[in-house]
Amino acid sequence: MTASDNLLRLDNQLCFALVTAARNVVAIYRPILEPLGLTHPQYLVMLALWERAPRTLNDLAADLALEPATASPLVKRLESDGLVARLRSSEDERRLEITLTPAGSALRERALDVPRQVMSAVGMDVSEVAALRDGLGPFAGRRPDLG
Repeated sequence: MTASDNLLRLDNQLCFALVTAARNVVAIYRPILEPLGLTHPQYLVMLALWERAPRTLNDLAADLALEPATASPLVKRLESDGLVARLRSSEDERRLEITLTPAGSALRERALDVPRQVMSAVGMDVSEVAALRDGLGPFAGRRPDLG
């Protein structure tokens, strides 16, 4: 096998390593988030809202590196679960703002242990998780520019 053939091995592909790692990380979160009644994508929405609410769907989607059309069903499900509310903006009635309900705010307390449980599941401490996250910098938190 030549060096260039080696470049085409599945195990040598960055895309394969990242997609496999992402799938495995989501699988680790699943049983941790289940008692909170959240899926992993819903957890990400709640994290963003716990940082800052109210906010528009476009703003929320941008922070989550999602298209608004992908974020909208997540917000609607969280709304039907009583964790968020969509309200007309007092500044511009055409704009809907997503805000936390009292139940959504209260859920934050129960979620405080999620990071510790994840670190325990992967056998890493805060500094190791931070180093791994920072190493993903060129790939994390951005939507690809497909235009």
